[in-house]
Amino acid sequence: MSEYNDPTTTLTLPSPPLDSISSIRYHPTNPDLLLVSSWDATVRYYESGDIPPNTGLGRQSEQKAKFDHRAPVLAYNLITGSWDRTLRFWDPRAPTPGSPPTFQTSSYTTPERIYALDLVGNTLVVAMASRLFHIYDIRKMDTPAQQRESSLKYMTRSLACMPDGQGYATASVEGRIAVEYFDPRPEIQEKKYAFKCHRQTIGEVDHVWPVNCLAFHPVYNTFASSGSDGTLSIWDHKVKKRLRQYPKYPNAVSAIAFNCDGTKIAVGASYTWDEGEEGLKSRSGTGVGGNGAGVLPWLGVRKLGEEVRPKGWSG
Repeated sequence: MSEYNDPTTTLTLPSPPLDSISSIRYHPTNPDLLLVSSWDATVRYYESGDIPPNTGLGRQSEQKAKFDHRAPVLAYNLITGSWDRTLRFWDPRAPTPGSPPTFQTSSYTTPERIYALDLVGNTLVVAMASRLFHIYDIRKMDTPAQQRESSLKYMTRSLACMPDGQGYATASVEGRIAVEYFDPRPEIQEKKYAFKCHRQTIGEVDHVWPVNCLAFHPVYNTFASSGSDGTLSIWDHKVKKRLRQYPKYPNAVSAIAFNCDGTKIAVGASYTWDEGEEGLKSRSGTGVGGNGAGVLPWLGVRKLGEEVRPKGWSG
């Protein structure tokens, strides 16, 4: 048994997607319910069981439902952003008349293709091509409250807002994370910084991997990062220190999410096509079990402990 799926700390969820896992989202109030989207054109609805698994009368993990699309599912939210340079707001409770009816309530044009977005309170952060960032108040979407240039030189891969509403973290395809703050005052902007991560020196060669996903802990305001190097790390951005790196996964970690009370983190490990078709072929027959297991998606839930809590935390 590999350490990444140690049954004393981790549940392996049943019936994982058949292709790359694109996104994970937990229920806002139930810590055991989650949705998982994939390039296999599905969204799967799970309920996670006890950790460690209880073979007796305890709760068992199950896939409760599967929703099919006609094409890969990359994200799901009530605000969507696209490479067509639009932001769209949706309300499933209020269909717009038509044939068929739609649920779009409004649409806004952006100057560049949208790569990532996240929302905290009424503040929406949108990362675009050409290293452009727009920060909106969703109550006044006619113009961005702030326009910024990314602190990172290369394409934005992931973005997450701090749950305390003070700022956000963004990451690039070039193994770097930047921590930014909303308050435009110079004394606050002096706190922003960037750092290298998800890198490894093998022999005399420096290998750099994309940072695929960021997620903030809902209680402690620490954050997790996952990369195409197959690693998942916890960071305390206030003291600029890594708190924990978990055992390596058999594939790129393409999606992560904390549950609502911060006691668990869901992890999706799957090939992200950073190395194209040749990278897929090179992984065939590698990984857990062989015979292509190294390219099969893995989906699990890890129980968290003190490692996500900042030192000296007083609440």
